[in-house]
Amino acid sequence: MKKKIAILGSTGSIGKTLIEIVKKDKKNFEVILLTADKNYKEILKQAKILKVKNLIITDKKAYSNLSQNKLGNIKIFNNYDCFNKIFKKKIDYVMSSISGINGLIPTIKIIKFTKKIAIANKESIICGWHLIKKDLKKFNTSFIPVDSEHFSVFYSLKGNKISNIKKIYLTASGGPLINTPKTKLKRIKISEAIKHPNWKMGKKISIDSATMMNKVFEIMEAKKIFNLNYESLDILIHPSSYVHAIVKFNDGMVKIIAHDTSMKIPIFNSLHNSEKIIKTDKLNIKKLNFLDLKKVDIDKFPSIKIIKQLKNKESSLETLIVLANDILVDLFLLKKIYFTDIVRLLQKIINMKKFKNYKLKKINNINSIILLNNQIRTTINNMVK
Repeated sequence: MKKKIAILGSTGSIGKTLIEIVKKDKKNFEVILLTADKNYKEILKQAKILKVKNLIITDKKAYSNLSQNKLGNIKIFNNYDCFNKIFKKKIDYVMSSISGINGLIPTIKIIKFTKKIAIANKESIICGWHLIKKDLKKFNTSFIPVDSEHFSVFYSLKGNKISNIKKIYLTASGGPLINTPKTKLKRIKISEAIKHPNWKMGKKISIDSATMMNKVFEIMEAKKIFNLNYESLDILIHPSSYVHAIVKFNDGMVKIIAHDTSMKIPIFNSLHNSEKIIKTDKLNIKKLNFLDLKKVDIDKFPSIKIIKQLKNKESSLETLIVLANDILVDLFLLKKIYFTDIVRLLQKIINMKKFKNYKLKKINNINSIILLNNQIRTTINNMVK
């Protein structure tokens, strides 16, 4: 029997990788739903190749353009309130890979309709983990993280308990600016900041990699997913990105989890549960012999200092940081602020009196997160003016 799956964010890098995996094994999969924001041409092409009958495209102009195509028996929707119409019973797998905070609502809404959800959306996990975890339990849905670092930790825990972990080290390539002098960072162009040496990613996550905010978010994610204290988590620079995580256990044993620099591996395994063989490169002995692991230069990458401000007690500080960073990265991509302004203004927002309460309390619903997002956007727009 074919596995029934849905892909939230099918036109992004994660979605496209999953599409390529499914295309090579169409006899075993039936794709029920694809979603996108603006890229209606790509999603329509994907739908025709995989014979998908349901599409969601959230941008109104793109939705209108898509509606003018010859769609045959394909149904299109403009928002995520249609899941009840699409899913008559639980499907087998959902990939949630919508970029940014826009991925939170559909991620939470779709949990009840799937047996397993793979989440590649950092913002959903950081801002809404308590809501996601509640629904995972309520609807008996299993969860698997798709980020290469978190999947590596998840993989290393097979046959082990989280309580046996002493320390987790997540690796970071250092991004495209690892060898750029600090004095030149202010004037970095967008084309330079998105030119990642190892990974093909979207602009937003590429900028986060360049500032190393991406790694700050991964520390937040790991804390929530694996229910650890921040003191149990650390970052190591590893330029080749061959090792994705190092886990030190209480019994003195250390697991080093490595794989090719390809998101295909964690995505493939999230889909197949290791019951199938994936074609990969041979063991890279050269990279293993020269791991070049080192601590982060926090003077050059001040974003890492933010981790010291995070508390183990649940609060909404992490949500505040994610929302503000999203807006600041957008402004950089619009050429309205300098590259170094992203972290500088983010730190300023964290320390504002008007947001002080969010360090002490936890947001308990999606509407409050949206309200906070609007408040931060207004604040940042005034700062930039």
